Amino acid sequence: MLPYGRQYIDSDDVECVIEALRSDWLTTGPKVDEFEAAFARSVGTSHAVAVSSGTAALHASMHALGIGPGDEVIVPAITFAATANCVVFEGGTPVFSDVEPDTLLIDVERVEALMTSRTRAVVAVDFAGQACNYDSLRSLAAGHGLALIDDACHALGGLYRGRPVGSLADLNTFSFHPVKHITTGEGGIVSTDDAAMAGRMRRFRNHGIDVDARERVARQSFSYEMVELGYNYRLTDLQCALGISQLKKLAWFVTRRQEIAREYDEALRNVPGVSPLRVRPEVSHAYHLYVIRLDKGVLRRSRDEIFRSLRERGIGVNVHYIPVHLHPYYRDRFGTAPGLCPAAEEAAQHILTLPIFPDMSDDDVRRVVEAVSIECS
Repeated sequence: MLPYGRQYIDSDDVECVIEALRSDWLTTGPKVDEFEAAFARSVGTSHAVAVSSGTAALHASMHALGIGPGDEVIVPAITFAATANCVVFEGGTPVFSDVEPDTLLIDVERVEALMTSRTRAVVAVDFAGQACNYDSLRSLAAGHGLALIDDACHALGGLYRGRPVGSLADLNTFSFHPVKHITTGEGGIVSTDDAAMAGRMRRFRNHGIDVDARERVARQSFSYEMVELGYNYRLTDLQCALGISQLKKLAWFVTRRQEIAREYDEALRNVPGVSPLRVRPEVSHAYHLYVIRLDKGVLRRSRDEIFRSLRERGIGVNVHYIPVHLHPYYRDRFGTAPGLCPAAEEAAQHILTLPIFPDMSDDDVRRVVEAVSIECS
């Protein structure tokens, strides 16, 4: 089975982890600071706060903003459930925005229509690796006194108008799951220029405690105080050592993903009923996912039938995503229902994610294209 995504680990990565294993610190040590500093430099922000997952990064962001009961946060319908869940974790209410039909990015006009006196923030998701329309989003957020969060878990290494993803919003969240651009096994990070919010997130990842173990060792002190309610969302030195090594390969990872996307674009151009999502000219797409739309008016079979046939051929296609507001939890608790976000709902019936990861060979790409061409004929 050729998976839709997979990590790339080389001997340099292994050696960096071994070095950390032989050190005095397995967690809450110097590799955490080193990784945070390297990541902040790579995206052009003053601060980065490493946490245990992309979900933890989103949760920490909501906490840093003080989201709570009675607050609304606008999120796109096409995303992983964690984007909305993090609002609920803090007692807020996610409000689902529809997406642009041709990019599946959050629809800025719809966002503005959904704003109320209770709206505190907007979460933009850089779906598949393409940055959202941040000039419009920032202007809209600033004009209404709202925070802007970039769920950039798909888009590390991407650009918007020449600016790195990770520097485009007030808080920018990333995931280091194995299928993402770089991996720490599991892990996440938040980049920001706001020192106060960075400090609050560092406490939040450490049970709400004001000093961590390494700081107490440096001070030769046992004293600490829990100043707010937090979680154990720490990322270990072992994981950060891997992250430091992976970050050095990011440019190659993104370049290779873009090469594969171009090969798909060219090869699938003449397959009737198959089209990729639109890429706007002002972005450099990072291609965490390569998503195609299947035209039900042209193809003889449904997306689900094509999905099953491709899996039987060993092509590990996937679907990203079921719209979050259609999941039973949100329908039961928040009263969401079909018809709330029609563009997202329609797209979710016809999209398919093809395999894309850095060490895919050209033969792998041709195998995927051949299988798609046959199953869609």
